[in-house]
Amino acid sequence: MDRLKALVVDDEASVCEAVKAILEIEGIDVTTTTSSPDGVELVRRNVYDLIVSDLKMPVMDGVQFYDKVREIENDSVFIIITAFGTIPSAVDAIKKGVYDYIPKPFTPDEVRIPVRRALERRRLEQENIALRTQIESRYSFQSIIGNSPEIREVFRIMRHASSSESSVLITGESGTGKELAARAIHSNSVRARRKFVTVNCGAIPEGLIESELFGHVRGSFTGAVADKKGLVEEADKGTLFLDEIGELAAQLQVRLLRVLQEGEFLRIGDTQPRHVNVRIVAATNRDLKKAIAEKLFREDLFYRLNVIPIELPPLRKRTEDIPLLVNHFLEKHKGRAAEKNIGGIAKDAMHALMGYHYPGNVRELENSVEYAIAFTAGPTIQRDDLPKYIREERTASEEVRQIPLMPLKDAKYQFERSIIMAALVESGGNVSEAARILHIHRQNLQQKIRLLGIDLSAISTVQ
Repeated sequence: MDRLKALVVDDEASVCEAVKAILEIEGIDVTTTTSSPDGVELVRRNVYDLIVSDLKMPVMDGVQFYDKVREIENDSVFIIITAFGTIPSAVDAIKKGVYDYIPKPFTPDEVRIPVRRALERRRLEQENIALRTQIESRYSFQSIIGNSPEIREVFRIMRHASSSESSVLITGESGTGKELAARAIHSNSVRARRKFVTVNCGAIPEGLIESELFGHVRGSFTGAVADKKGLVEEADKGTLFLDEIGELAAQLQVRLLRVLQEGEFLRIGDTQPRHVNVRIVAATNRDLKKAIAEKLFREDLFYRLNVIPIELPPLRKRTEDIPLLVNHFLEKHKGRAAEKNIGGIAKDAMHALMGYHYPGNVRELENSVEYAIAFTAGPTIQRDDLPKYIREERTASEEVRQIPLMPLKDAKYQFERSIIMAALVESGGNVSEAARILHIHRQNLQQKIRLLGIDLSAISTVQ
């Protein structure tokens, strides 16, 4: 591993040498200079993890030097050295982005402690950036995150759907991300530059939805004072996302079938058909085959919609994705509590999140992370920061009720995968330590990791 590098700038050579001696004991390579302009040139030519600068210097003071450094790069951690009388100026510098200050005169610990804190913060920020990049490049399809076998299969189908013009039917429980999946398919299709129009078929009153979908002509009913374009027409050459398609009334199912079969429709009150080139992506959390059997949904419409079926798995069936999702949501929402400098999540907090059953699926997990961000004192989310219902122990009867029925071999596979993932999280991805926790040989665990398709690089840097 490369040694950390620091630059120390102070117009007093004795201060430079004192700070250098302390930092070198910490295993840091140190460059010093007594000239702030020379310091700027050194920053132009080199990359430093840490910069320590005096506040009061000739030619260019510490704050001016900080501003120059930030014009060149923004990755190094910056600490100010300040005499007692200039502490208010150092506080102002911190408001600008300087990490901390060291009082002058200083003891070795007064240098070591803020430097260790600063470098630890930088390490966490870099790990978060690396994890985010890893997630974006390896474990996501647009905003859908995961690396479990179940979600990888979903990604595979979505990629094929994106390169096709066929209708798509997305099924899954509430909160599994059906609209996200629809948007991802649209965004990666040839229609990406065109409109993505969303209709919630269960949210629009029955008396209004026909007009909303297909539009109307002036005078077709009381209140129709002008022609109105419907959402089907609005989505022409783009994608129409019909959420909760199972709630669509029977007469509208017939009209939608005509759009799918003929690419045409009638506005209410019109006699002249209009033609559209629209791709339909539909979603539901209902069992449409059961609805067909109960005569609530047209079988011919179902088969027109279900050309490319995508079933989004509930979160309880892909618990190994939870660490990836948690880190994604931490990054997404930490700006709301920037002053807390949230850099990670404690192991017991992650275990609690991985042990919950999530009836609200990914949406509920995201809400839980937002809650924890709001309640934590930072910089690390603790178990006590999580919602009470996640922290509380569940009774044995509750556990039994929450176990989904499945073939025994599938249950054994999922349990073994989950318990190995939990041990790897506990050990921070250290296979030898995880094997010790599980009381099995390291080689045996490595073989199971390969057979179960667990990607060690997906184990987050849980603290």
